[in-house]
Amino acid sequence: MSKPIIATDKLCKVFGRGNSKQQVLNNVNFSIFPGEMVAIVGPSGSGKSTLLSILGLLDEQTSGDYQLCGQAIDTLSTFQKSVLRNKHIGWIFQNFNLVGDMTVAENIVLPLTFDKTLKKSQYSEKVSNVLKKVGLLEKAGSFPSELSGGQQQRVAIARALITEPEILLCDEPTGNLDSENAELVMQLFHEFHQENCTILLITHSAEISEQCQKIYRINDGKLVLTPATGLKNVV
Repeated sequence: MSKPIIATDKLCKVFGRGNSKQQVLNNVNFSIFPGEMVAIVGPSGSGKSTLLSILGLLDEQTSGDYQLCGQAIDTLSTFQKSVLRNKHIGWIFQNFNLVGDMTVAENIVLPLTFDKTLKKSQYSEKVSNVLKKVGLLEKAGSFPSELSGGQQQRVAIARALITEPEILLCDEPTGNLDSENAELVMQLFHEFHQENCTILLITHSAEISEQCQKIYRINDGKLVLTPATGLKNVV
């Protein structure tokens, strides 16, 4: 059996000190294996986004262990974490996080600028390839303000894919979309999943989570595996 691509052991996160101390994550133990599609659900303020930020190396746990792609994270410097994140992880956010005064193509290229081994002459082909995947090749020269919400999220997905990451971390990726665009985004995720991409989704939507292989519920900082429905409602 393959080794986990993401693995935590007794992971805890505490904010504040003294009387204001709040434990957001409490002994979180779980693993995700290569090629799995996993959802984490739970009420607002339950620690979902905090956990995702730690897994995506945007934040650090207070205690406990975390391994990403077999690498113990607490042994790494800030720079080493940045390199590991850029190499293995693609981030997709609810609010798209596109730069307004940059074109679609310029937004998508941004993650590539951290890879000093890549020549700028290679950018154009990579951008075209990911825009084809999300069906927006004709929008390469457009600005975010000229796009619908669904199109902006697909641009954000293309940006996440540009570095060919093994893992997609998605924080409420359909939260700002209508049902039609949410379905389009999920169809893209299923296509990437078929290509053996590992996908972790944070969501409030039962309809979205039931399309995943595993569903974890987080409440009061504790993570529990729920009975999975096994890629339900997938066309």
